[in-house]
Amino acid sequence: MKDLTIMLFERLGLLLVIAFVLTRTPGFKSLLYREFSWKMSVVHMFVFGIFGIASTVTGIIITEEAEILHAFVVFPVEDNQLIVSLSLVAIVIAGLLGGPIVGLGAGLIAGIHVMFLGGVGWLANGLVNPLTGLLAGLTARFFSNERVISPLKALFIGVFPPVLQMQLLLILYTDGIGMVDIVDQIGLPLVLSNSLAIAIFTTMIGVVMKEQENEAALATRQALTIAEEALPFLKKDSPIEVADGLANLLYDRLKLAAVSVTNKQVILAHKGLGDKYHQVGDSITTPLAFKAIKSKKMQISFLKSDIPCAHDKCPLEAAIIIPITEADDVTNLITFYFRKAQHISPVELMMAEGLGQYISNQLNVLTTEKLKAHIRDAELRNLQAQINPHFLFNTLQLIASLYREDPPMARHLTLQLASYMRFNLRLVSKSLVELEKECEHVQAYTSIIQERFKNRLHIDFVMPDDVSNIFIPPSTIQPLVENAVQHGLKNVANHAKVEINIVRVTNELTISVRDNGSGFPAHILPLVGHMPLEGNQNGGTGIYNVNQRLVRLIGESASLHICNLSSGGSEVKFSIPIPNKNVEGLVMG
Repeated sequence: MKDLTIMLFERLGLLLVIAFVLTRTPGFKSLLYREFSWKMSVVHMFVFGIFGIASTVTGIIITEEAEILHAFVVFPVEDNQLIVSLSLVAIVIAGLLGGPIVGLGAGLIAGIHVMFLGGVGWLANGLVNPLTGLLAGLTARFFSNERVISPLKALFIGVFPPVLQMQLLLILYTDGIGMVDIVDQIGLPLVLSNSLAIAIFTTMIGVVMKEQENEAALATRQALTIAEEALPFLKKDSPIEVADGLANLLYDRLKLAAVSVTNKQVILAHKGLGDKYHQVGDSITTPLAFKAIKSKKMQISFLKSDIPCAHDKCPLEAAIIIPITEADDVTNLITFYFRKAQHISPVELMMAEGLGQYISNQLNVLTTEKLKAHIRDAELRNLQAQINPHFLFNTLQLIASLYREDPPMARHLTLQLASYMRFNLRLVSKSLVELEKECEHVQAYTSIIQERFKNRLHIDFVMPDDVSNIFIPPSTIQPLVENAVQHGLKNVANHAKVEINIVRVTNELTISVRDNGSGFPAHILPLVGHMPLEGNQNGGTGIYNVNQRLVRLIGESASLHICNLSSGGSEVKFSIPIPNKNVEGLVMG
C-alpha cells in the first residue's frame, strides 16, 4: 500500500503540471466565469476527457498476484490486470467547473477509453467516470454562488469518487481474483491521492482567477492614470499637439515598441521604432485601420501581413489599433506597435481597450464643456452688450442744453458719457472686470442721471477704500441702479433717494442698492431675477440678466436677493467671495 501511494503521488505531480498548462489556455477563463455555451461546453468536454485519458495513461497496473507494474498504460492490458489511475480527478474538476453536461461528457470520453483498455474491472472503471462527472456537476450547483470552491470543500468532495469506484468493483466482481483484497490495497491510496489532487487543482484555479483580477485591476488603474495625464493634451486646440502629446505619453508610460496617432487619413504623430518609415503626414494604408474606423472596435494584428509597410526593414510585426470616438464618430486611431506577436499579452489588450474608452469619454466631455462654454459666452456677450438707446439720446440732449447754460458741467457730463460708453464697448471682451472699473462705470452713470433729475434725485455711493484684486461681472451694479431710478422711483416726485453700499467683511463683499420708491408689486416679487418679465415691466429683464451673469460666472451663492423694505422702497443685494490671492488671471481678455 505504501509503494502504491508513493507511485500515485508521483503520477499526481505529472498531472498537476498538465493541469497548470490547462489553466493557461484562453478558453479556460470562460469556464471559470461559468459563461455557458454549447460550443464551449463541447470543447471543455473533450479537453477534460483528454485530461482524463492522460490520467489513465499515467496510471498503474496491478496484477492478480498484487504485483505493481510501473509501465504507462498505453495499450490494452491482460485480463488478470487492473488499471489504477487518477482519471477521476479530471472528471470531478470538469463537473465542478462546467456542470453536469461537461462532467458527463468528459466522463464518457474517459470511461470509453478505460473500457477499451480492458482488464479486470473494466466495466466498473468505465461506469464510474460518467457517473462521477454527472454527480460532480450536480454537486457544483450547491456552490453556484461561490466563484471557486474552497480547497477544503474540494478535499471533502474528492473522497467520494474513489469510494464509488471501490463499491462498483465489489458489486460487479464478486468472484475471481479476490476483489476484496485488491480493494483493500488500492482504496486508501486512491482516496488520498484523488482528494488531495482535487484540492490542489481548485487552489490553482483560485490563483489563476486572482491573477486575472490583478491583471485587470492593473490594466484599469494604468489606463485611468494615463487618461488623466492625457487630459492636458486633449484640451489643446491643435490636432498635431494633441497627437504628439499622446504619442509621447503612451510611449513613455507603456514601454511599447512604438506608438502612432492618426486621424482618419494621415499619421499625426509616431514615437518609437520605425519612425523612419512611419512619418507625420504619411497616409494610412493598413486595412485593419479602416476596419477599426468602420466598426468602431479595437483591432488586433498578430501578423505582419495585416499591417503592411512599404519598407521591408520595418521592425514592427504586430499591433493593437484603438479607435477614439467623439460624438459617436471615430476621429482618431491610436496604434500600439510590437516587435513580435508574442509581446501582446492580456494586460496590453485590457489596458488598450480601457484606455480607448476613457480617452473617448474624456473627449466627449471636453467637447460638451467647450460647447456649453461657447453658448454661455455668446449669451453673456449678448447680455453685456445691451445699451439703452433712450439713455444715450437723453444724455446727449442734456449735454446740448447745458452747453450754453453751464459749459463746465456739459464738459464734465461729456467725459462721464465717454467713460460710460467706453466701458460698455469693452464688455464684449471680458467676463470679469476689476471692481474699481465697475465702480467708475456706476459713478459715470450716477453723475449723468443726477444731473438729469437735478433737485429731485439724490444718490449716495459708499464703498471701501481698498477694492483692489476683486473681480465682478461687468455691468452688474449699474443696471440695479438704473432699475431703481426708472421703476422704483418713477412715482416719487421729490426727495427720491438711491443708496449704493459696498461692504467688505472678511472674505466676502456685499453690494446692495436701495431706493425709497414704491417697491415691487407683491405678485411679481417672487419672480424678479428668476425670469424675464413680459414688457420689461418693473425692470424684470435687466435684473434677470444681472442675476444670470452672477450665477453663471461666480455661482449660486452670488445670486440676487430682492425684497421690499418696511419703510418703503426696495433692496436688491448680492455677495461675492473675496479670494485670498490675486485672481487677475480670471479676467478673460
